[in-house]
This record gives sequence, structure tokens and C-alpha cells, in this order.
Amino acid sequence: MKPISFKRHRFPADVIRQAVWLYFRFSLSFRDVEELMAARGVNVSYETIRCWTIKFGPLIARRLKRRRPPPSPRWHLDEVVCWIGGKRMFLWRAVDDEGEVLDVLVQRRRDTEAALKLLRRLLHNQLVEPETITTDGLASYGAALDQLHLRHLHRPGRLRENNRIENSHLPIRRRERQQLRFKSQASAQRFLTTHAAIYNTFNIQRHLISRPTLRLFRAEAASAWATSAA
Repeated sequence: MKPISFKRHRFPADVIRQAVWLYFRFSLSFRDVEELMAARGVNVSYETIRCWTIKFGPLIARRLKRRRPPPSPRWHLDEVVCWIGGKRMFLWRAVDDEGEVLDVLVQRRRDTEAALKLLRRLLHNQLVEPETITTDGLASYGAALDQLHLRHLHRPGRLRENNRIENSHLPIRRRERQQLRFKSQASAQRFLTTHAAIYNTFNIQRHLISRPTLRLFRAEAASAWATSAA
């Protein structure tokens, strides 16, 4: 991969990488990151950190995504209400059965057209064909899958089986509260897409593994970040 250029920036590249990592890796505000950087002797404003996350966050996220192995073919889809810029919108998300975030899409409606847009993005961008698509009881999913001739893969209305994606909404809800809700549809889409790639890299599910395995996975995640942010 071509190295990321940090030219014409007053701060060293390592400082920029650390600030971007802190913001997307943990549920922190820009001011929280500013305080943490100040504690390490780096006097940088939260507005500068915000500009760094906008410029470098999506670029690093795309590189991380290219390094990920193919996801599971068992997909879970769901949509949640969110308020963006004072307007009621819907956050459509897809994960596989291991919790890997496949895609995130902010849309104004909760209808067949919106479901169709999400499914088309998934089919175009994912490296594997789905074996099953589990959703809630929203009829729009069935109508969209009919148009794509994939109704035979649909497993609707199975709440227990869709707990995987219901639980995966929690990190997003925490960030939404931390940021006092998203300010615009474009900024929400940019943040959530970037956050998903970084979340996938560092989501180790440590309650399922031993401490030695946890240390190994953490080292691999740190190596992936270092390579992608270089």
C-alpha cells in the first residue's frame, strides 16, 4: 500500500495516528481526546483533532477493511431510529453471525426502497454470497428480497436469532450519546462507516477466549492498525 502522506501538518504523524485511534477506538469526544493528548504533553485543540478524523479516518478504515478476511455468509439485518440534525432518520445495519459489521447506511425512510438499497450494497461489496438473511418482521425486507430473487434465503421475524445484530447496536448508541447525537446525515454516514471498520479490527470478544489468545489477537489488531495507518 502507498504510505499515507502527513505532509503540511504541524504535528508528527505518530501524534495524528494516536489521536485518530483514540477517537474511533473508544467512546470519547474530541475534547476527551484533547485532554488525553495534553496529559501526554501534546497541546492540540479538539478542532484540529476533528479535522484529522475527517481526513485520515476514512482512509485508514478503507485500508483496514481490505485486510479483513471474508465475512460469514449468514447475514443479520436490522434498522433503528435515530435523530440526526433534529430529523427522524433510520440507521440500517448488517452484521454476520460472528458480529462483523458488514455495512451501515443512514436513510430517511423505512420502506422497501431503503431495504433494497442496503441489500444491493451488501451484494455488491461483500466477497461472499449470503446463505441466510435473518431480519425482524419488517415486510420491506421480504419485498426487497423478492425483487432480488433471494426470498428463499430469508428468515424473517426470528427475534432470538436476530439478537446478534440487536446487541451490535449498543456501541453505536453509546457513541451517539457521547456525541450528543449526530449533526447531519453526511457526517453520520462518514463516522459510522469509519467506526465500523475500526470496530471490526478491535472487536476481539474477549469473554470467549483465553488470556494468551487475547494477547495474540490484540497484537494482531495493533499490527493491522499500524500497517494501515502508516
